[in-house]
Amino acid sequence: MLNEVRASLVNARKASLEEMSQLISSFMTDNATTEQPVALDLDEVIRQLTAMPLTNATRIIVHDPQQEIVADTRLLKDVIDTTDLPPLREPSWLEQTWLDTVRAINRTFDSVSSPGRQPIAEVLTLEEEVARAVEGEGVFSERFNDQAERVLSVTMPIEKVLRVVGTLTIETSDVSEIIAAERAALIPLIIVAILVSIITATLLTLGIARPLRRLAIASDRVTMGVSQKLNLGRLHDRRDEIGDLSRAMEAMTVSLYDRIQENERFAADVAHELKNPLTSIRSAVETSQAVSDPAIKEKMANVIARDVVRLDRLISDISNLSRLEAEIVREKLSRVDLRKLLEDIVSIYSDTARNGDAKVKLVAPAGAPIEVMGREGPLGQVVRNLVENARSFSPPGGEVTVTLANVSAARGPMVRLLVEDQGPGIPPDKLEKIFQRFYTDRPVGAKFGNNSGLGLSIVRQIAETHRGSVWAENRMIDGAIAGARFVVELPPAPLDI
Repeated sequence: MLNEVRASLVNARKASLEEMSQLISSFMTDNATTEQPVALDLDEVIRQLTAMPLTNATRIIVHDPQQEIVADTRLLKDVIDTTDLPPLREPSWLEQTWLDTVRAINRTFDSVSSPGRQPIAEVLTLEEEVARAVEGEGVFSERFNDQAERVLSVTMPIEKVLRVVGTLTIETSDVSEIIAAERAALIPLIIVAILVSIITATLLTLGIARPLRRLAIASDRVTMGVSQKLNLGRLHDRRDEIGDLSRAMEAMTVSLYDRIQENERFAADVAHELKNPLTSIRSAVETSQAVSDPAIKEKMANVIARDVVRLDRLISDISNLSRLEAEIVREKLSRVDLRKLLEDIVSIYSDTARNGDAKVKLVAPAGAPIEVMGREGPLGQVVRNLVENARSFSPPGGEVTVTLANVSAARGPMVRLLVEDQGPGIPPDKLEKIFQRFYTDRPVGAKFGNNSGLGLSIVRQIAETHRGSVWAENRMIDGAIAGARFVVELPPAPLDI
């Protein structure tokens, strides 16, 4: 900013000094020169210069053709000040500090602003200016005078009948004073800006940088296993974005910790479920080797075959469950028409039904498609698992009813899917337990090894990943249990997508 101010000021001063020098030069040519011989009238020059009202920052110097000074307003108007000077005293530490600070700032400004200053056409000494003006050339330059002040100077020839009878030099030093005043005016603004920057940086450090560092350190502790959960203390209670981030990170680590524990329990359950048939197979093999009775050997062979089927079922369901979790993470949500999906699944059961199998019937309202946002494969597995579970508990020739409807729930509009059977129902204390992994309560007469206990667990997992819910209840008729009912609720697809 100061460079721009100085450049504009220099240009304005140059124009004014050139105009002033031409005016005074013309005036002296007409009134301060002699005819014979053609020369300057020194007395008249001094009289005119003495009569001119000039500021302290302006100085006029007149040289003769031999480049000797014949008049100088600084010498002509030298007045002795008779005012008593104040008593000498040492400046206080505050005054000295302020003076040193101002000087340092001025030196800094000079060093910083010098490269960008408006360039002057020429930088000449007074003697060089006068020498060129004697040749009839007007000169404008910037230099330091004998008082070490930076001045702007214009030197013009005084001509009479095409002859140079002298030179007129006008110099002014008020440019440096104006720039110094501008610098002094900027100092309070600079101090305020520095204080504001320090305060802002401090607030940012205390309010953002340190909390974020605490979050990073706490996350590193969880990563290195030093801590299992984030404990962020007061950050959790903040009502700003840092608080939201803290609560989100705490919830994320809690979810990860729960998932790790769930995986550990799942691994333990898998080991337990696999160990049971393996133990049975081992006992059957040892028994077959120890006895020679063909009937007992045949019985042990049947036990081994049954346990192999059970192992195969367990491994297949565990593999499907692992693949399902990967698919849920990778696949993107899309619109799924549940009516069309149910019609396809029910038609498959109808086409492949054998004698004695429970019939599967669909009840769905006609009209527009009933759509949800989800993944068609996992949603189809939900329906198949519930239908298979209902058929396994239904009596021979019974009926499994699949009902689809739009309902209003506590969470708002929902799409409800019901799967009902005509079986013995579910014990009231087992309505929630049946969704646990590897829990199975086979109906009487069911073939051993056909139930791994993972079907309903998979149903709940898929429903929750689709922001839905699933629960079980008994179907009552005249106060008696008439079968089991599984309810799945999913949010409908939004209309603006």
